[in-house]
Amino acid sequence: MQIGHWMTRRQRVLPIGLDIGHHSIKMVQLAVCDDGVRVIAAERAAVNLSDPRDEDTWRSEVAPAIRRLMAAGAFKGRDVVSTLPASRLRITSLRVAETEVAEVEKTLRKEAAHRFALDPRTDAIHYVSAGSVRQGDEVKNEYILFASDDETIRTHVGRLEGLGLRPVGIDAAPCALFRSFERVMRRQEDRERTIMFLDLGHRYTTVVLGRTGEICFVKQMAFGAARFAEDIAAKLSIPVADAQALRRTMPSPDAVDPTTRRLVADALHATAEQLAAEIALCLRYYTVTFRGKRVERAIVAGGGVAEQTFLNVMRHHLAIEADVAEPFRGFDLGQIGTRIEDLGATADFALAVGLTLKGWGTSTAELVKTDIGLESILEGVSS
Repeated sequence: MQIGHWMTRRQRVLPIGLDIGHHSIKMVQLAVCDDGVRVIAAERAAVNLSDPRDEDTWRSEVAPAIRRLMAAGAFKGRDVVSTLPASRLRITSLRVAETEVAEVEKTLRKEAAHRFALDPRTDAIHYVSAGSVRQGDEVKNEYILFASDDETIRTHVGRLEGLGLRPVGIDAAPCALFRSFERVMRRQEDRERTIMFLDLGHRYTTVVLGRTGEICFVKQMAFGAARFAEDIAAKLSIPVADAQALRRTMPSPDAVDPTTRRLVADALHATAEQLAAEIALCLRYYTVTFRGKRVERAIVAGGGVAEQTFLNVMRHHLAIEADVAEPFRGFDLGQIGTRIEDLGATADFALAVGLTLKGWGTSTAELVKTDIGLESILEGVSS
């Protein structure tokens, strides 16, 4: 059977978007119909992964969870678009003089190979243009570079194939997040504003700044929602598991004594301040680089959106709007509407939605050819 999208007369089903996080695995599949976009399936499995790359962890935790989600959901076909773990994706910004634009790919690949000790002939190196910037008396083009080694990609693809899936794309998480958010930025006033798309995951936070439909800044930080419980544990000298249990009881006014409640609140606020300070540095870099263009709004996704303290600190200290992401907004939920409600908060599905959307308007063959590092890897995939 030829590799391709599952087709019906009335809809075109997109590949499954697979997001493997440290704290949960999310899978989403959409279908493009004549009258809009429909959610076919959306599933989440809780996990607790110290390192999703570890082979034993994959076999004991990740693979069984994906099998359960495939069995539980109404997923169609086996085509899947996924992303590499944040720890295995290298990201940096580079500036190239305008006179070098004709050889920009050669320049960027050489620089990436040098910075990350990669082989430009075999390893995956991709880039997006962030726009023109003035550096002294020169005007240069700024590029955002994404790279990963060939072995990491091959291992990832092999594991998915071992589950009976057909990997047709591997996307950079920041690009998938931007795609998920950007689709709702259709009003002219929104497209002309610089908006921050923020994913607060369990171990990593991803910051993406976008304007007029283009990515202009990306930063991934090894600072996630797990830090909140870890800092509470350190402040109270208790195990992290006890700190997590304590936080779950905080909404009940009589469950925690006033002194402990105050200590927990102080720890949460201090952690939120640290993360907000890191994000403020991103905003400052963007404002300086692009000559005063101010970030006016933030859309926050990821499991960390439950950290209300963080959202409050962001709104107060960064002086910008901060809204919780609604990745399924505008989609036809149809028969899956009840299932979406059962899933509870859905802001952590933003990445998976962006991954499945990668297939919109692109045939599977084209998706493989244009995706980083996949064309040669998938040449041997049987039809």
